Amino acid sequence: MPLLAGQTALITGGSRGIGRAVAVTLAREGAEILLHYHHNRQAAEAVAYEIGKPVRLLQADLGSPNEIDAMVANLGGTPVDMLINNAGIWGSTPLGSTPLEELEAMLNLNIKGMFWLTQVALPLLREGARIVNLSSVAGRLATAGGRSAYGASKAAVDAFTRNWALELAPRKIRVNAVAPGYVRTDMTETYFSDELRRESAIERTPFKRLGDAQEVADTVLFLCSDAARWIVGQSINVSGGFLV
Repeated sequence: MPLLAGQTALITGGSRGIGRAVAVTLAREGAEILLHYHHNRQAAEAVAYEIGKPVRLLQADLGSPNEIDAMVANLGGTPVDMLINNAGIWGSTPLGSTPLEELEAMLNLNIKGMFWLTQVALPLLREGARIVNLSSVAGRLATAGGRSAYGASKAAVDAFTRNWALELAPRKIRVNAVAPGYVRTDMTETYFSDELRRESAIERTPFKRLGDAQEVADTVLFLCSDAARWIVGQSINVSGGFLV
C-alpha cells in the first residue's frame, strides 16, 4: 500500500521547482493534492497532468493575508494531513541599495505569509498531521551577494519550526523543516547560468555537483511518513555536505 494512501497534502508554491517535485512525489505515494500557485496556472495544470489524478488548484498571493484567508475559506473545511510550506522567494537585498518594496515582498512571503497560512489552516489539520517548512542552509551561515534578508527569513522559518513543534505537540502534529543547500531549480536557474557561480557552488559541495529538487522532495516524503514519527522540531540539512 502507498505510504500516504487516504491522506491529503496542501502544498504551497507547487507549480514549479521543489514544490512541483514534492507534489508529484507525495501523489505517487497515494496522497490527494491541494496545489497552491500564485501566477502561473498553466504550470500548475502541468503538475496536475503529471500527477495523473484529480488535483485541486488553489490560487493566492501568499504575501497577502486577505488572499490567504480567501484561499483557505474556499477549501470549505477540507481536512488536511500534511501542510508543506514551500512558497518563498530568493534574491539579493544588498544593504544600502535595497528598495523597501523588495524587502517587504521577501519578508511578507517568506515569514509573514508562512505564519499566517499555517495559523489560518490550523483548524483543518487533523490530529497527527505533519507540517514541513522549506528552510535553507542560508539561515545558518552568511553568504556572499547581499542575501541578508533571505538568510534572516530562513532563520525565522527554523525558529517557527522549533516553536510550532512544541505548540502543536498536544495535537500530535509533527513539525519539521528541510534546509536545502545549492539546488538547481527554476528559481535558481538564472543564478547558476553564470559559469563562475555554478563552478564555485560545485567546488564547495563535497560531492562536486548541485542538488536537485527530487532529493529535497524525498526528504519531505520521509518527514511526512510514519518512518519519521519520532522526529520533531528539526530542520534537516539537505545540502550534500555543503554545510556540515
